[in-house]
Formats: sequence, C-alpha cells, structure tokens
Amino acid sequence: MMMDELDLLKKDWQSKEEHLPKLSFDEIYKMIWKKSSSIVKWIFYISIIEFLFWIVLSNIPTKSDSQLDAAKYTNTIAMFFEYLGYGITLFFIIKFYLNYKKISSVDSTRKLMKNILKVRKTVMTYVWLSICLFAVSLITLIVELLFFEPEFTSFADKVANAENPWMVYFVLFIGVVFTILIIGTLLWLFYKLVYGILLKRLNANYRELKKLEI
Repeated sequence: MMMDELDLLKKDWQSKEEHLPKLSFDEIYKMIWKKSSSIVKWIFYISIIEFLFWIVLSNIPTKSDSQLDAAKYTNTIAMFFEYLGYGITLFFIIKFYLNYKKISSVDSTRKLMKNILKVRKTVMTYVWLSICLFAVSLITLIVELLFFEPEFTSFADKVANAENPWMVYFVLFIGVVFTILIIGTLLWLFYKLVYGILLKRLNANYRELKKLEI
C-alpha cells in the first residue's frame, strides 16, 4: 500500500516537472554573467561615490584660521596623507572600471570565475590598504602634534620632566592604539557594509559557476 502511494507521488512530480521551464547551460551562464557584471558595475559606482564623500568630508571646516596657522607643519602632513588617500582611491576606481570592462566581455565560465576572483581580491586589497593608510596617518599626526607643534611642546616637556616618563609614554601609547582600533573597526564596518553585500552576492555567483563546471 505504501509503495503504491510512493509511485503515485513520483508520477505526480514527474508530470509537474514536465511543465517546469528547463534552462540550458548557456542560459544559466548568461544569467550569472549578467548578475556578476551588474555587481562589479555597482562596485565601480560606489567607489566613485565614496571618493566624493571623503572629499566633501575633508573640506568641512573644523578649525579657525588662527588655529590653522598655528599648526602649519601638522597640516602639511595631514594634506600629504589626504592626497595620498585620494591617489589610492583614484587608482582603485580605475581598477574597478577595468574589472567591469573585463567581466562584461568574457565568453567562458572559467574566465568569468577567474575575473570574479580578481574583483574580490581587488576590493579586499583596497579595503585593507585604506585601513592601513588611515592607521599610519593617524599615528604620524599624533606624533607630530605631541612633539613638534608649538601648542603641544609644553606637554612633551612635562612628560620628559615627570618622575616616570616611560609610564606616561606607555599610557599614551595604549591610548593611541585603543583609538586606532576603535576608529579602524568602525572604518572596517563601513567598508563591510558598503562592499561586503556586493562581494557576498559575487561569491554566490562564483559558487554557482563552480557547480556548472563540475
């Protein structure tokens, strides 16, 4: 009795399966290719928006003219890292565009998989390079402020004349590291939110392509 019911279920499923649309290998590939191309295009667009966002943010006035004049040396360092960051972002914007052009003209599953991996590697390199640049620039600026700017030299003199200056330096070092970790984590979360969703979808496309290759 149970076998009869199982046979009936199989026949019912087979009859329904005949009416379902069947996609060919090429049709599935084209769907994945279009989705991947769209994702990489959005990565390119978002990188441009991010570039403009940082430019606008950096030009928001935060100090008076007198304060800026009193910190010319530090501002020179800040401008160096600012323009270096712009240069790196522009370089990767070009890379994202070239990745989009490549992924839009591929003609095989293997090439598409290779390009997806290249896009993922480019995005991750950009994210970690941006975070490292931020950390180095912040450390440099803090050192410049504390030991070379006139407004902060009195602090350095007090530390040097303290009973245990190395303890003060140690506490200061811990504070700097803690600040870098907090802001760096927030920056990483920002990039994860901006690019992470797109990379997740791109990875899903890669897994689907891998199934086609098997």
